[in-house]
Amino acid sequence: MDRDMFDTMTITKAVGALCATLLVYLLGAWLASSIYFGGGHEYGEQAYIIPVEETASTEDEAVEEVDFAVIMASASAADGETLWRNCRACHVLEPGVHGTGPALYGVVGRPVQFYDNFSYSGALIAAADVWTPENLNGFLENPRGYAAGTTMGYNGMRAIEDRANLIAYLATFN
Repeated sequence: MDRDMFDTMTITKAVGALCATLLVYLLGAWLASSIYFGGGHEYGEQAYIIPVEETASTEDEAVEEVDFAVIMASASAADGETLWRNCRACHVLEPGVHGTGPALYGVVGRPVQFYDNFSYSGALIAAADVWTPENLNGFLENPRGYAAGTTMGYNGMRAIEDRANLIAYLATFN
């Protein structure tokens, strides 16, 4: 094998070929962007405008407020039992038996930091004093939004009917 194969001139040629290849790719990208974006336009700027008929804005529409008490009055504890499966990964429905989260036996209507033998995050006491159905509804909808700083890792239950059904199920353990 020839020792002069890896001399300075060979390395210079290899680096030159690499730079030339990159230059071809850059010029190709520039040419493609000028073709596809109509030339002279910045990325994301629209090349032409399609006229669309104006519609009523969503700001004009009234947001219908749902009364939680009405939803809660028609809640189904049987439907709430199926929703419990999300909670039982961290909570238990036996008095004083804790999982990752505190026991939820008797949670509806009891003080927020009820158990002395559970290490609460402290954020909950600032949010509410008692777990009323309304407070549970707000917490279950968005735990971190309701009690900023809570250590509960659940992202929330979006449907108000589901929250009411779960609360009705939890109320059967009072």
